[in-house]
Amino acid sequence: MPTWNRNVSMRALRAFCLAVERESFRLAAEDLYLTASAVSHQIRQLEDTIGSQLFSRTARSLNVTDAGRAFYDDLKPILDDLDVIIERNSKQVEGAVLKLSVQPFFASELLVPRLSEFVAENPDISITVDTIEGESGAHDKTADVSIRLFSSPPTGLDSKRLFSLRLIPVASPDFYDSVELKAGRISSDFPLIVHDSRPKAWQKWQRSSGIRLPRNPKIIRLNTMTSVARAAEQGLGAALMPAQLCCAWMESGALTQLFDHELESKEAYYLISPDSATNTEHSKTFCDWVLQEFTFGS
Repeated sequence: MPTWNRNVSMRALRAFCLAVERESFRLAAEDLYLTASAVSHQIRQLEDTIGSQLFSRTARSLNVTDAGRAFYDDLKPILDDLDVIIERNSKQVEGAVLKLSVQPFFASELLVPRLSEFVAENPDISITVDTIEGESGAHDKTADVSIRLFSSPPTGLDSKRLFSLRLIPVASPDFYDSVELKAGRISSDFPLIVHDSRPKAWQKWQRSSGIRLPRNPKIIRLNTMTSVARAAEQGLGAALMPAQLCCAWMESGALTQLFDHELESKEAYYLISPDSATNTEHSKTFCDWVLQEFTFGS
């Protein structure tokens, strides 16, 4: 049995877990603000310590081995629990710090523009906002409150529905002026800007609206809603964007709605907090404010 090397750092263990989740040393390194070679070196040290190969490496891919998967399954819950312990105790030392985990576009378009109101009303509460891309996922165990997208109400969590997504077709004003519609079909050049998490959204919109898209349109795929909005603003094509989150873009004139028809999404934003036994007065105060400010009719 290999002897445990006490010099193996927490950073090496976290690097390993991130490499498994991201399937890339480079992406794990970016998350840790390290170089890819540093992450690779740490994981090789870890492999030497436990006496097993954790990854199979090729020039083009990185795959976790069976031993690596088993090690990850044992290690990840421990690191998650440790993060919770650290967060809980750091709050006791530092005072009232409310950690939020929020979908990036929700944070930039809804939360942050109004956050000054909450801060002004609650000067004793400090706030940390982590923005995590990804269309749905479990509540971050280290966060006091999460605002995330789910296609159905999350189970096993204290959650409250804020609103369902309504996707509307938008583009720049110049692009809008160039659109031609003949006999129910768009006959002009009509590049589609597509979010990676909703690759079939335009096809669904076409079916529900009755407006036919051009055959074989140019597709521009992007992986964040902010980049989708920026691409549409620059006139690169038409985008389907959440109606509730693009108001500022439309009010400023950067984007305009192309057609009246909306696509109703199964996804909805949920406010997620720990169960009432572990919820703090400050998180309850914030949740009450969010429900008042961001609970919309649909």
